[in-house]
Amino acid sequence: MSILRKIKRVARGDVNAKAVALEVIRRSSIAIRSRRERATLSKSIERRAALRPSFTRMPAAELLAHFRLRTKPLFMPGFSRDTESSQLTLFPEETRKLLESTERIVNNHAWPLLGLGEKNFGEQINWHLDPISAVEWPLEYHGNLNLFRSDGSDVRVLWELNRMSQVVQLARAYALTNDERFTAEFFAQVESWRAQNPYGYGANWNCAMEVALRAMNLLGAFEVFRHSPLLNKQNLANLLATFDQHGAFIRSHLEFSYLATSNHYLSNVVGLLWLGILLPELAAADEWRAFGLREMLREMNKQVLPDGVDFESSTGYHRFVLELFSLSFILCRANKIEIEAKYWEKLHQMFGYVRAYLRPDGHAPLIGDCDSGQVFPIRAHAGDDHAYVLAIGAVMFQDSNLKDQHLGMPEELLWTLGEQGVAEYRSLAAAESAARSESFSHGGIHLMRDRDLYLLLNTSGAGISGRGSHGHNDALSIEVSACGHAFIVDPGSSVYTANLKERHDFRSTAYHSTVQVDGIEQNTIEELLPFVIGNEARPKVLTWETGAEWDRISAEHCGYLRLPEPVTHRRTITFDKGKRSWLVEDEFFGIGKHDFAVRFHFDEGIQVSVLDDWSVMACHLVSGTKLYLRSLDIERPLLERQFTSRDYGSKVSSITVCWKITTTVSCKFQWELVPVDAGENEADRLGIVQISGQSLKRSEFNL
Repeated sequence: MSILRKIKRVARGDVNAKAVALEVIRRSSIAIRSRRERATLSKSIERRAALRPSFTRMPAAELLAHFRLRTKPLFMPGFSRDTESSQLTLFPEETRKLLESTERIVNNHAWPLLGLGEKNFGEQINWHLDPISAVEWPLEYHGNLNLFRSDGSDVRVLWELNRMSQVVQLARAYALTNDERFTAEFFAQVESWRAQNPYGYGANWNCAMEVALRAMNLLGAFEVFRHSPLLNKQNLANLLATFDQHGAFIRSHLEFSYLATSNHYLSNVVGLLWLGILLPELAAADEWRAFGLREMLREMNKQVLPDGVDFESSTGYHRFVLELFSLSFILCRANKIEIEAKYWEKLHQMFGYVRAYLRPDGHAPLIGDCDSGQVFPIRAHAGDDHAYVLAIGAVMFQDSNLKDQHLGMPEELLWTLGEQGVAEYRSLAAAESAARSESFSHGGIHLMRDRDLYLLLNTSGAGISGRGSHGHNDALSIEVSACGHAFIVDPGSSVYTANLKERHDFRSTAYHSTVQVDGIEQNTIEELLPFVIGNEARPKVLTWETGAEWDRISAEHCGYLRLPEPVTHRRTITFDKGKRSWLVEDEFFGIGKHDFAVRFHFDEGIQVSVLDDWSVMACHLVSGTKLYLRSLDIERPLLERQFTSRDYGSKVSSITVCWKITTTVSCKFQWELVPVDAGENEADRLGIVQISGQSLKRSEFNL
C-alpha cells in the first residue's frame, strides 16, 4: 500500500489535522511501550494480585473468609440466593434446558458458539484452537500476531470461545442446584485457561475488548461461586491474580484513538468499571472505577446519537452497546454510584430505538455488521434476537411502551433486576403495539408502519462519523415485512476474516435492496480491508411526512458522483395505509448513459416466482402470505441466488430479484409492492390497489 493511500486511510472520515497529529504521536508511544513490555512480561506472568495494604497483610484463611462472607459490593440483583424458586416457577421449561445443557458442559465440554451450533471442545480444552477451521493460533507475543491469516481461521470465533460465557451458565445452574460439580468445572476451566494463556502471549491477549468481556463473565460467575465450599485459598489467589492481570492489561492496552473510538474502547472502560466496582480489594480498583465511569459516560456522549442510535450504523452493535451501558448502569445503581439524569435519558432513548425497529415478527433488521456479540450473556441469543432487552428497559424506566405483550418475559429480567424487577414488569400495562411510523434522523433509519405492515428505509451512512468499520453499502436500501412475516431483508454479515470474499459480498451494494450503477460500490470497499469502508455516499433525507392515511419519504445519496459521468440516486417511497401498499420511485440525475441494477433481497423461506415480464410473486412457504412486486418501467426481472445470515457464522440460501437496464439519465423507475394475506381474495385485493394512476389487475399478475 502506498504512503498516500495509508495517509488517506488513516485520515478518512470527519477528522481534523490536530487529531491526526495526536494519533501519530500516540501510535509512536505504543511502539516504544511494546518494546518495554516484551522485556518485562516474564515478571507479569508470575505476579500475584496487587491488593490494598490491609488485604495484603491479611492471612490467607482470613482473606478467604472475607470473600465468602462479604455483603458489599453488590452484583446485579438477580444474582442472589433467592433466585432459585422464581426461576423454577416462572421458567420451568427454560430451567430444564439450562440444566441439561450445563450437564453437557460438565460431561462433554460442549456448548453452542455463535451461529455455529453446539461444539465439543474435547476432554482437555485447547483455548488456542479455532474449533471451525481446526487452526491453532500460536503462543507468541500478542503484539506480533497477524489476525488476517488467509487460512480459513477466524479470530472472532476463537475470541468467542475465550470470552468464557459458558461460566455464566455454570454459575446459574449452581445457583439453582448447589451441585458442586458445576463449581469444580468452573475452577478447572479457569485453571486450564490460566495455564495455556500466560500474560501477554497469544491471540487471547491480543485485544483489550476480549480481555474485558472475559473479565466481566468471570466476575459474574465468581459472585456465585465465592459461596461454594470448593473455593479454597489457592483458587482464590489464582482468581484474584487473573482479575488483576486482566485489569492491568486493559488499562495498558486501551483501544483508544484520537481519530475515533468504538464499541471496542467502550468495552475496555466498562471492563475496568466492573473490575473496579466488584473487586475493591485490588490496589488499582479505585483508579479503574473512576476512569471507567468517566470514560464510559464520555463515550456515551460520542457514540450515542441525539435520537438514541449507536453511531456505528449497525443494529447488531446497537444491541451490544446497549447491553454494555444498561448492565453497567444497573451495577452502578446497585452500588449507589450516581449517574447524571441526562445519561439515563440517553439510555432510555436507546431502548426506544430497539422497540421501534423490531419487525412485527419480533426480530431485528440486521443493518450493517452483526457478529452476534453479547455482554454477559445470561442466555445466548441469535444475532437478530433483540427483543429480550426491552423488558429490562421497561422496568428500568417504568415505560409500558417498552413492554410487548406478544414477546413474553425473558429470563434476563429475573437475573438482572431480581424478583422486584419481575413484579414491576408484571404491574406495567403492556403497550398495544409498536406499529407507528417513526424517523430516526440522526441514525438514518426511517420506519413506515401500520398494524402488521413494516418498511424500513436506510440512510445511515458509513458510521463512526464517516470512518466506518461496521457499516455496509446499503444506502437507500429497504426492508419489508407484511402480514407478520419478513419478505425483503438485509442479508446480515455471515463471517469476518474466515472468508474475505464472503465478507466482501455480504457488505456489498449488490447484496442490498437498493440500486447499483455501472457495477461500482456506493462507498469504496476492498476485499483485503474487511473493516474499512469509504464515505462517498453520504445519504440524506430530503422530505419525511407521516399521517393517518399515508407516509412519504424522499432521500438521496451521492456515492456515484465519482463516476466519470456523475449520477445522483434519489429514492422516494409512498406508503398508502388504506390500500396497504407501497410505491418505490428511483430517480437518477446526472449525465451520460449508465447500467442500472435494481435489487430486492428476499429472506430465507420465501419462494420467489417470475409472473411475467414485469412482476414477481414472493410467497412465505409456511403461512402462504404473499408479496407482489411489480415494475412499472423495466422488463424482465432476473432471479439471483445469494445468501442471508441471521447469526454469525451461519448462512442460508435466498433469492434476490434484479431488474437491469442501460439508459441515459435523467430517468425514473417505479415499483409497486402489494402484500396479500393468506386469507384474502387475491383477485379482489390486487384489483383495488391503485397508486399514481397505475392499477394492479388480475391479468397483469397472470393470476
